[in-house]
Parts: sequence; C-alpha cells; structure tokens
Amino acid sequence: MPGTPARKQNRSRTARAVGAVAGATLLLAACGSTKDTGAAGADGGGSGRVGVILPLLTSPFWQSYNDYVPKMAESEGVDALKTVNSNSDPSQQITDINNQLNQGVKGLVVAPLDSAAIEAGLDQAERKGVPVVAVDVAPDQGKVAMVVRADNVAYGEKACDYLGKNVTSGKVVQIMGDLASVNGRDRSEAFRACVKKNFPKLEVLEIPAKWESDTAASKLDTLLNANPDIKGIYLQAGGVYLAPTLQTLKSKGMLKKAGQDGHIAIVSNDGIPQEYDAIRKGEIDATVSQPADLYAKYGMYYIRAAMEGKSFEPGPTDHDSTIVKLLSGILEDQLPAPLVTKDNVDDPKLWGNTVG
Repeated sequence: MPGTPARKQNRSRTARAVGAVAGATLLLAACGSTKDTGAAGADGGGSGRVGVILPLLTSPFWQSYNDYVPKMAESEGVDALKTVNSNSDPSQQITDINNQLNQGVKGLVVAPLDSAAIEAGLDQAERKGVPVVAVDVAPDQGKVAMVVRADNVAYGEKACDYLGKNVTSGKVVQIMGDLASVNGRDRSEAFRACVKKNFPKLEVLEIPAKWESDTAASKLDTLLNANPDIKGIYLQAGGVYLAPTLQTLKSKGMLKKAGQDGHIAIVSNDGIPQEYDAIRKGEIDATVSQPADLYAKYGMYYIRAAMEGKSFEPGPTDHDSTIVKLLSGILEDQLPAPLVTKDNVDDPKLWGNTVG
C-alpha cells in the first residue's frame, strides 16, 4: 500500500529515544513510575467502552493478537468492544477511529498502519478527549498515552548478529516491511547499519515488500534468479513472509535443511507457531519473538490507566521492560522480545508455544 512520507524525527535512531531515566520508582503493579493527573476518562470515572483497532488479520501474528484481546481485556477489567480490522488500509484506519469515536468509546487501542498518517485519527480522538494507546507501531506525531511496543531496532540488530555469526561472507537479503511504518524503518536501518559495522564481508540486498506476501514472493523469485548464491535471509515479518519465502525456495530447489550443504540461513521476526515449526524442521534458523500476548495485555493495562487519569514517566518496569521517551515526546514501553533458536524453541514460556 502507498505510504505517507516518513518524518525524520522518529527514524530508527530516535526510536531508541531519549532513553530511560535510571532509578525511577515503581509505583504501579504493572508498570514503572506513574502519577495521577486527576484527569480521569471522559465519563469522569475511568470506565466506559474501549475500541480496539487492528491493522490487518491476514497474518498469524495479528490473528493471535486478536485472540488475546478479549482475554486480556477481561483480566485487566476493560470493557472492550469487538475488534475492528482496518485491512491494511491507512485511510480506512482513520475512518475506523472516527466510527469508534462516534459510538462513544471512552478509550482506543490502535495498532497504526502508517506512522505519519495515523496522526489524523489521533487528533480526532484528542479533540473528543478520548485517550489512545498505540500498539506495535509508534506514531510520528499525535497524542497517545503510551506506545506498547518492543525495541524494533533490536530486532534488526539481533537478525544481523545471528546471520553475521553464521554466514562468514557473501550475499544476504532482508525482506523489508512498509517503510511508512516506523517498524519497517527501524528494522531495515538497524540491520543495514549493523552489517556495515560488524560484518563488512556480507553484502546486503533488499526487497521492499510493504508487509505483503505476494510482493515478497515475486520479488524474492526475481532476486534469486539474478543472485543464486544467496547465503542468508532476514524476514522482517514471519507472519506474512515465512510461507512465501519457503515456497519460493522450495520451488527453486533451494530449501535445504540446517546442516545440509547449500542451506540458506534464515532469521525471522514474530514468534508465531509456524516459525517455531520451521525452526524444528531446520527450514529456518531463528526468529525474534514479538510478544503478541503482552501487546494485548499492556495495551489494555495502559488504556485503563489513561482513562483513570494516570500518566507515566521513563524508567524500568516490573515486567522486564523499560519505558523510554521518544524525541517526539511520546512514551513507549519497550517489552522484551527474545531470540528463539533450536536451543530454546520448545520453551513453554514463549507465547508461540501456547497457541494452536
């Protein structure tokens, strides 16, 4: 999908943010430093219905997140409406936000498709006094109570580090996400910079795929025709890129299991069950587990806190994460996202091992 041009202030370096303030006092059971602003939700009591807007449902990752939402809403005491799917359309997402506001929601939990375009929806919510929590993607501008996200710069760096240590030299490919999203920018720039700095014998080839499986498949096919000597692949979203990548490699006789001659090392992002199965089969080597369960849990936690008039400050939390302040002034709770390999793929604590 065509994206709105990205704004400079929230590129990958800034997504690292101003950083966490050391020694912040933990005052809430689920989070770092907080304060009560006295400005409860629009109904005055911090209660009311909450709208939940998804970016898409064609990815197993977002299907899992969608399944977690009602469970986490119940556990966090949030009255969440049935989720709304924006179907990969940033313009539709703004319409979805407006529709939810017209239904009288007192809070919104939104996973933005486009980091810049989402500002229009955030402005609508602010004018109506409705707090918003952003999940997975940080907006470039606009008011949100919190961004619930993992460190996407670390995603790119972990993928680079794994491939760099397992591919001594040669060509590696990164199949990128939508660069209109801060996630696509962060992962792409971090991977590129890490390879340049730490593994100069690797040559990075890039496929801009915009979170689209068909685009990934066709462009990978073309790239492999011209570069049959590819040694490694980084998939920025296993939910949409895993199946087409494996199918493309298989069709060309290039899908070799780990340990076999000609094996192409593959690192993915998401932590879905399909990736874990592929690791067990030796088809891919690793993935970064993006916490779908925690995205839903803390999305609900923070929207309830915002509706109750609570705000937060940078610092460590008691759930193994850190709240940082982005240069835009937005706060982001950076949740843990572990690297999963054959050594820990069966860990029962990984959310991808708890779903069907």
